[in-house]
Amino acid sequence: MELKDKTIIITGASSGIGAAAALLFAEEGANVVLGARRKAELEALADQIRQNGGNAAVLAGDVTDEDYSQALVDMAESEFGGLDGAFNNAGIVGEMVSVPKMDNANWHNVIATNLTSAYFNAKYQIPAMEKRGGGSIVFTSSFVGFSNSGMPGMAAYAASKAGVIGMTLSLAGEHGPNGIRVNALLPGSIKTAMSGDDPEIHKFLDSLHPLKRMGEAKEIAQSALFLLSDRASFVTGSHVNADGGISSRLV
Repeated sequence: MELKDKTIIITGASSGIGAAAALLFAEEGANVVLGARRKAELEALADQIRQNGGNAAVLAGDVTDEDYSQALVDMAESEFGGLDGAFNNAGIVGEMVSVPKMDNANWHNVIATNLTSAYFNAKYQIPAMEKRGGGSIVFTSSFVGFSNSGMPGMAAYAASKAGVIGMTLSLAGEHGPNGIRVNALLPGSIKTAMSGDDPEIHKFLDSLHPLKRMGEAKEIAQSALFLLSDRASFVTGSHVNADGGISSRLV
C-alpha cells in the first residue's frame, strides 16, 4: 500500500497511462481525483475503482483552462481533506508536420495542452500540498523532449516536453525547502490510443528500443507510483527515463 491514505490528482486519466495509473494508485491505497475531458470514461473508471474497494472522485474538464486546475485541487480538498500528490499526465502529440508547414494553431494547442497546463497545475497544487507539509508532483514529459531524437514533424511536441523538464527543475529548487518533490517522467513509445494500431508502425517503434518492444501503460504507471511514494523521498528535480532504453540510442 505505497500510497495508503494519500490523495492524488491524475490528469489525462480517461485512458492509456492515466487510466492505468488511476487503477494502480487506488490499488495501492490512494484516494484518486480523476481528470480528463471525457466524463463517461472517467465515470466508468471511477466505478471500477470503487467496485474494487478504492476511493475515486471525477471532474471532467479541459487542462488548458486555468480554472479547471484549481477545481481539481478544490475537489481533492473537499472530497478527501487535502492533496498529497499529482500525476500531471494529460498531453497530445498534435499534427506531425515540419515547422514551415505547421499551422500556428497547432503550435499553440500543443504548447497549451502539454506545457501551459503543467504550469496551471503546479500553480494550484503546490499551495495545497504546502498545507499538508509537503507532497510530490510528477509531470509526464517524453524522451522526445530530452534526447536529440531528430524525429521529424515533432517540433511542437518536443518543445513542450522539453519545457516541462525545465519547469520541473525550477519547481524542485523553489519548493524543496517546503517538502515538495517535483520530477518529470519520460516514457518511450507506449501502447496506447496515441500510438495507434498500425502493426507496421508498432514494429518500427519496437525496433527503436533496446528492449525491442514498446512499453505498456502500466509500466509507466509503476514508475509514477515510485516517484509519488515515500520510496522516492530523496528524489527531486529529476527527469526519470522509463523508455525501454530508446534515449540511449538517440542521444
